[in-house]
Amino acid sequence: MNDQQLLRYSRHILLPEIGIEGQEKLLAAHALVIGAGGLGSPAAMYLASAGVGRISLADGDSVDLTNLQRQILHTTAAVGRAKAYSGKDTLTQLNPEIDVVAIPERLESERLAQLVASADVVLDCCDNFATRHAVNRACVARRKPLVSGAAVRFDGQVSVFDLRQRGAPCYNCLFPEDTEAEETRCAVMGVFAPLTGIIGTVQAAEALKLLSGAGESLNGRLLLLDCLAMEWRSVRLSKDPDCKVCAAST
Repeated sequence: MNDQQLLRYSRHILLPEIGIEGQEKLLAAHALVIGAGGLGSPAAMYLASAGVGRISLADGDSVDLTNLQRQILHTTAAVGRAKAYSGKDTLTQLNPEIDVVAIPERLESERLAQLVASADVVLDCCDNFATRHAVNRACVARRKPLVSGAAVRFDGQVSVFDLRQRGAPCYNCLFPEDTEAEETRCAVMGVFAPLTGIIGTVQAAEALKLLSGAGESLNGRLLLLDCLAMEWRSVRLSKDPDCKVCAAST
């Protein structure tokens, strides 16, 4: 690190759990953030400010006026622009030293597999089950840690799925793809603006811990937040021995 980096990241370096070695790991890391909306906004901003060297920001949507209530990556002037490009501009202004790659598309199949393979950590900040399951399959296949978050109305959840640890569950163990699940999206149900900030920030914290080697991750645990009561619950997760995604890969 040069003198400017030592100064910029000095408050991380002062933490013995991170220090210079941990900060250097962050500077050398590649994070893939899937979704530049309510969750992806705070998650990506904290990754950028913390000095994650390369951030790939993927989102196939454009900024809409209704997004601005919570999607803090974007401004009124960005309405109509691709979220990936708008987000890149914000992150680059926040930290011009890092490399931000804008991917203005919904990731699927081989493209998704390639990006997951190149990343050190993947943050699922999307808003639909189809993408969540596709991302989970790609992470399981390539043994990449996945930080998953969700927020709707006043309810949020966040977890880490890291199959590098023996016996760890995957996202499909918790929400099997072949079972019926009611998909509740904020476009229909509404969402409390700060809730997305809280959950997205926790996702960033978990990703930074994984990358730097600090502390213990949420792997094997699901955090649930009732924002109306401001109460957290922690639920232990078990691996499904018959999971169609991860059982055969262990």
